[in-house]
Amino acid sequence: MKMVFRWFGEGNDTVTLKQIKQIPGVEGIVWALHDVPVGEEWPMDRILQVKEEADQAGLHIKVVESVNIHEDIKLGLPSRDQYIANYIKTIEKLAKVGVKVICYNFMPVFDWVRTDLHKELEDGSTALFYEKDKIAGLDLQEHVQRINADPSFSMPGWEPERLARLTELFEAYEGVTEEQLWANVKYFLDEIIPVAAANDIRMAIHPDDPPWSVFGLPRLMTGQANIRRFLALHDSPHNGLTLCSGSLGANPANDIIAMVHEFADRIPFAHLRNVRVYENGDFIETSHRTQDGTVDMAGIVEALSQHQYEGFCRPDHGRHIWDEHCRPGYGLYDRALGIMYLWGLWDMHQKQQAAATKGADASL
Repeated sequence: MKMVFRWFGEGNDTVTLKQIKQIPGVEGIVWALHDVPVGEEWPMDRILQVKEEADQAGLHIKVVESVNIHEDIKLGLPSRDQYIANYIKTIEKLAKVGVKVICYNFMPVFDWVRTDLHKELEDGSTALFYEKDKIAGLDLQEHVQRINADPSFSMPGWEPERLARLTELFEAYEGVTEEQLWANVKYFLDEIIPVAAANDIRMAIHPDDPPWSVFGLPRLMTGQANIRRFLALHDSPHNGLTLCSGSLGANPANDIIAMVHEFADRIPFAHLRNVRVYENGDFIETSHRTQDGTVDMAGIVEALSQHQYEGFCRPDHGRHIWDEHCRPGYGLYDRALGIMYLWGLWDMHQKQQAAATKGADASL
């Protein structure tokens, strides 16, 4: 397991590269050019700038999250070919600076949905919260304004310039079925997976967050059967999955440990975090500790350890603790605590497996 840490860039993150470097076991950053409009080719000078900053801090830039996909590609419009061409050029540029994994998603309109960015937990910390009943009556325009209320932070997936077209986007998706979305994602994969393979980059799709239809929009990456179907569209190590325990864990019916065992060789990247799911379908993000949520974090790390997982991993969203002012879900303190918890689980399981192997060898 190779530990990395998401960083939003100089001037766009309260966490510094110096601080990231001091977290035990962290080797690199998970990054993107968040100010480049979705669909445009990434400028090489900007890519090199991030590489230079990371190099100076002693961190690598092997994981990108995300090279977002233009809505025209998801909608299957004739203009998608130009946007796919731009995407391919970006893949080729990223390969030149050593990128090995590109995380992305195929969620219509919204990359993720929460109803509260600072819901208070019992201990006084706050976290991202999803209130199921509130979704139906949500004023989307007002909600976009709430999400982007702090101009200090960009909110990936909720860019104001894109969501200013909300009415237009929803009209475009009227009548788009799940099967049509499947056809559109296959068209995209047919174009980019050969390019990714030629450039030794593994594409890693992120599950839908939450893993069910929201606002009547079709969704694909919701559970084990659909992930299996997606990976079969291109049976290649370069067509992979970002295993997100928090996104998938919002639905208690998802057996994430079973997913690790089935898809282990197709998971180049993992987001590990916990959520607490309530009986009414609400959920809130918690500390990474197994006991604090509904997701079996210890079991997931054990499964990864059993497969001697060599992919990249990052702590996903953290709580906001110790009066830290930060981008919602992306402070320093709770994510650093999460890393140490994940390392503790990993080290324990690795030690147990080594002892079991040694005992088995001795009995021969």
